[in-house]
Amino acid sequence: MDLPQNRFKRRLLGREPLFGIWSTIPDPMAVEALAGAGFDWMVLDTEHSSVEVAEVLPLLQAAAPYPTDCLVRPVVNDTALIKRHLDQGAQTLLLPYIQNREEAEAAVAAVRYPPRGLRGVATTTRAARYGRVPDYVARADAEICLILQVETAAALDRLEAIAGTEGVDAVFIGPADLAASMGHPGQSGHPEVRDAILDAIDRLGAIGVPAGLLSQDAAFTRSCLDRGARFVATGIDMRLLVRAADALASAFRA
Repeated sequence: MDLPQNRFKRRLLGREPLFGIWSTIPDPMAVEALAGAGFDWMVLDTEHSSVEVAEVLPLLQAAAPYPTDCLVRPVVNDTALIKRHLDQGAQTLLLPYIQNREEAEAAVAAVRYPPRGLRGVATTTRAARYGRVPDYVARADAEICLILQVETAAALDRLEAIAGTEGVDAVFIGPADLAASMGHPGQSGHPEVRDAILDAIDRLGAIGVPAGLLSQDAAFTRSCLDRGARFVATGIDMRLLVRAADALASAFRA
């Protein structure tokens, strides 16, 4: 049995924009429904949701038959935690709140096997197709996609050092936390925040690192794409559910 290829990583190297959606509802049926909607990728979020490590596995399995690629966001940049997500089959990780090059280097080491990194070796995991990929340890590193999330003003000051770390495949800009760190909590659409995001996209483009972000403002999303953003999330499952439910209830109350 061959090693599964990381389709998202390969597409990220291309020039077409990749559109995604945020998954926070910890239910395989919800993930399966989103996976069939036509998005290029989906974040399975364990940072701002109740999803635990073991609960990610059935979510990955639910999405597997569909062309939507899953990005798993662990709760923290931790070697032991990252190992567990990788062993159960996650190939693309989005690590939150990276602040400097040292943290970027730690993340790279966590997703790679020795001698290039620190990932613990186990050969009967789902990632290795339960031992049916005989050369998994030798080849796995090439199929892992590491995305680091930069979401504070201090981290933006160190953007080139973080993004330029060998082994980092892309950088994701977090507007909400960035806004708070810039003194505009709850105002991710503040002009200063938007200018900082667009500037970060320019800087990442200058060093050849793909930039991504989450924005539910269609006009700003298009501005980011025009500046060179390569992968953008355009919605969050819970917000879509709540807005649709509120609109339906309001329509009948009226």
